[in-house]
Amino acid sequence: MGSSSTYCVVLNLSFLVFIFFLGSSFASFSSSSSSLHPLVFNSKVQHLNYTAISEFRVVNRRFLAECPHPSPYLQISINSTSSGLGDEEFLSVNVSGVLNPSKDDWVAMISPSHSDVSSCPLNGILYAQTGDLSKLPLLCHYPVKAAYISNDPDYLSCKKKECKKYRNGRCLVSTCGGALSFHVVNIRTDLEFVLFSGGFEAPCILKRSSPVRFATPNKPLYGHLSSIDSTGTSIRLTWVSGDQKPQQVQYGDGKKQTSQVTTFSQDDMQSSVLPSPAKDFGWHDPGFIHTAVMTGLKPLSNFSYRYGSDSVGWSNEIQFRTPPAGGSDKLKFLAFGDMGKAPRDGSTEHYIQPGSLSVIQAMAEEINSGHVDSIFHIGDISYATGFLVEWDFFLHQISPVASRVSYMTAIGNHERDYIDTGSVYITPDSGGESGVPYETYFPMPTPAKDKPWYSIEQASVHITVISTEHDWSQKSEQYQWMRRDMASVDRSKTPWLIFMGHRPMYTSADGLFSVDPKFVFEVEPLLLQSKVDLVLFGHVHNYERTCSLYRSQCKGLPVKDENGIDTYDHSNYSAPVHAVIGMAGFTLDKFPTGVNNPWSLSRISQFGYLRGYATKKEMKLEFVNADTRKVEDRFRITKASSSN
Repeated sequence: MGSSSTYCVVLNLSFLVFIFFLGSSFASFSSSSSSLHPLVFNSKVQHLNYTAISEFRVVNRRFLAECPHPSPYLQISINSTSSGLGDEEFLSVNVSGVLNPSKDDWVAMISPSHSDVSSCPLNGILYAQTGDLSKLPLLCHYPVKAAYISNDPDYLSCKKKECKKYRNGRCLVSTCGGALSFHVVNIRTDLEFVLFSGGFEAPCILKRSSPVRFATPNKPLYGHLSSIDSTGTSIRLTWVSGDQKPQQVQYGDGKKQTSQVTTFSQDDMQSSVLPSPAKDFGWHDPGFIHTAVMTGLKPLSNFSYRYGSDSVGWSNEIQFRTPPAGGSDKLKFLAFGDMGKAPRDGSTEHYIQPGSLSVIQAMAEEINSGHVDSIFHIGDISYATGFLVEWDFFLHQISPVASRVSYMTAIGNHERDYIDTGSVYITPDSGGESGVPYETYFPMPTPAKDKPWYSIEQASVHITVISTEHDWSQKSEQYQWMRRDMASVDRSKTPWLIFMGHRPMYTSADGLFSVDPKFVFEVEPLLLQSKVDLVLFGHVHNYERTCSLYRSQCKGLPVKDENGIDTYDHSNYSAPVHAVIGMAGFTLDKFPTGVNNPWSLSRISQFGYLRGYATKKEMKLEFVNADTRKVEDRFRITKASSSN
């Protein structure tokens, strides 16, 4: 294979053969490797085009009908005010009038409320492409989230009993009820709650609530910061609003900048022979994305800002810190990959990253203490994967950190990869998003659209950020950019060179596609040639640190300093140190027993993040366990000031 484009063709052919094989032998596959209900038979093949297949994930492809003989007393109500929902609420949904409570009764949160849970005529052509020609009703949109009513411990035992019919003072008919709490954030479109029975496997509709609307659907929300250059004097703010008119960011002592406004549409999403979620029922209108650059700032200084307009309202005033200028001395940063999001209400979503909440909370505490200058999130950002409303939930989740310091990102497979869209890997991991939402929500200082590589300098560190999902072969545009960028580093100004991307070159974890040997073969020599000090990757969901490593061989080992901390001396450079840091949210990958690679020096399968502190003389790195806040691994890289 002479190039990554050849590699892509081979993978594409393999994927087509894979689909054909599964299509021809689906019945045996379904019965032998899945517990899904037989009613999923006509939807499982379609969902090969999505990630994280589960009972809930395919619920909107079921054949739906009204439940037989529903209780005439059924009610589903919401405790919202007449003025509408706030920007964040824990909404109580109450179900009453149930004659026979079942463990299979559940409630779905639907948005927008006009989503037709009994038929989908406008999307008929998409469904026909899947081979699903049924005229029975289907859910047009997937539920934003759902929960079994049995989550209320009083439901199945009918402790909330009500008498509905009396005769001669005696109760002839009594019913049961339950209550659920749903965490709701402002997603601009109105909501409806639908009561189902039959479980996720064979649902039927019992009752629908009245629609409930957000009080301020145009409200400016979810502001997050990113650096545009290495000066530390300008910083970009990006936010979301339901209003397309330009707004402002007001900051400092009376300064202001007007936003540029963009968005993306369902037409921008990609699909294949099998429709993608982004093109089908996973679509949700993103509103309008505003961005403005705050200029005239001082590096490593604290400022305040607010954003919005008089017509749609203003955000709260937020304190933020600018990063240090390139060439200065000290940088304090956090880095991680593979975060995603998790529900705060115990509900079910299609893709949950259980560690994300504790990691965000731990990092927010560090930022509140003033000990963080910038953050680097290296791929697999939200895991929305074509279910677009989940970007709003993710942006809300990271607000406590991303609104306070520069939040820099790298693209991962779950943002970019899709068949026949130019990605190196032709898996359907992005669910049809193909990088469009990612690049819109997280504008980085990249050379052009769909060229998501860049470099930035902060204090004594030059950081090269690449895309492992775009062509990195030696004749590619990205490779030539990497070569020029790292060759241009002035080590007297920024003595440290950190290389970041998503997919790793080394891991001890199991996984057929964890490491691409061709990527290692093509790019690793450039890291050695450029004297990269530290390589940070994600993709594998744990933490692992290596020796000074090249071609699977230790070229140098750290020594213990007086405090017992592993110390790599790069005054006598031998090879980069690699660290996998994909442990920020996604379900952890365990390390296989009995596998002890000699180049692997530290292996931890816990949720957390990497904490870095760099001066011109040394870099100190620590793995922080997000649950305990304890440092579970630490190492140093040192270098004499005259080294280059």
